[in-house]
Amino acid sequence: MDLPTGQPWPVSRRWRFTGWLLAGVWLFFLNVPLDTALHQPEPWRRAVGVATLSAFGLGYVVLFQWARHLREHLRPIPQRRAGIALLGLVVLGLAGIPGTAGDWTATLVFVAASAVFLLSATQALIIVALCALIPLVGAWLVPTWTQESTVTFAVLLASFAMFGVSRLAQRNSELRAAQQEIRRLAVAEERARAARDLHDILGHSLTVVAIKAELAGRLIEVDRDRAAVEIAEVEALARAALADVRQTVGAYREVTLGAELAGARSALAAAGIAADVPDQVPDLPEEWDQLFGWAVREGVTNVVRHSGARCCVIRVHPDRVEISDDGRGPSTPDASGHGLVGLRERAQRLDAVVTVGRRPEGEGFLLRVHAPGEAR
Repeated sequence: MDLPTGQPWPVSRRWRFTGWLLAGVWLFFLNVPLDTALHQPEPWRRAVGVATLSAFGLGYVVLFQWARHLREHLRPIPQRRAGIALLGLVVLGLAGIPGTAGDWTATLVFVAASAVFLLSATQALIIVALCALIPLVGAWLVPTWTQESTVTFAVLLASFAMFGVSRLAQRNSELRAAQQEIRRLAVAEERARAARDLHDILGHSLTVVAIKAELAGRLIEVDRDRAAVEIAEVEALARAALADVRQTVGAYREVTLGAELAGARSALAAAGIAADVPDQVPDLPEEWDQLFGWAVREGVTNVVRHSGARCCVIRVHPDRVEISDDGRGPSTPDASGHGLVGLRERAQRLDAVVTVGRRPEGEGFLLRVHAPGEAR
């Protein structure tokens, strides 16, 4: 499944449930203040303690999931809203003092961990330091509260653990973003490859069809039988081109050197260009046979379309193929086009080299595809 650009990759239901579980499991550490609230002698104190702790636990889980959702969707956490939410947790913890007494400081562990997950490093460090000092200072200011050095240790430990969790979540988000970009680029590359293949296939076939149709038009008043033969070949070429397109779309298209040489003879003859094409070719590995076939197809298409040549020569060797003509030659020192771009990309897969330019004789065009190490 391909997603539109900018859309996050979907998260499985199991992973969503795991996220809720990761947030909720830490609520176990509210058992101490909850036990204190439940053993209050006055009912209103019990009610206040249980209610505020329940609201605190729910708020913490919702806040954690909200931040996690934003990270999964590669969106920044609004610092103002995060600060207000943290302040709300602190207020709930303080509101529970009538029912939890000094044990309310256990809520500071969750406040510190949330700050690390939500805020910038500097802001989180300040809040963690305050949460670590409050239990010690509170016990000094309120003699009835026991000194909660264990809470201070828990604050520091939870903050350190949450720092690792937040970094892991950030790296996972970046990894998902990178994977999404890779998928997008892969789709774009495949579309470009399909477009190049269709250009190479239809460019050659339609060029020959156009030339043969033009020839048939000239012959229809002179030699009707020859014109009928040309029209029949146009029909056959059109059907073959349609079959090639269907095979390409279905990823079944195969180009062979022998078939392309046969097609080159027909195309050059229809264009009135003398063809010097080998009758036999050396045995080649399948991938090189296909590459040389694409080279012949592209070279002959260029000769027929653009060269104005009188003669075209094709030479095939075990390590190279050359297509040359005696036409007007390349318009630029480094001639390029859609077909040549596609040919170069195919050649790169085999570390082959594509060279284009004028023939050594000084006129005409030369296209050569050769194995690495072959003298240019």
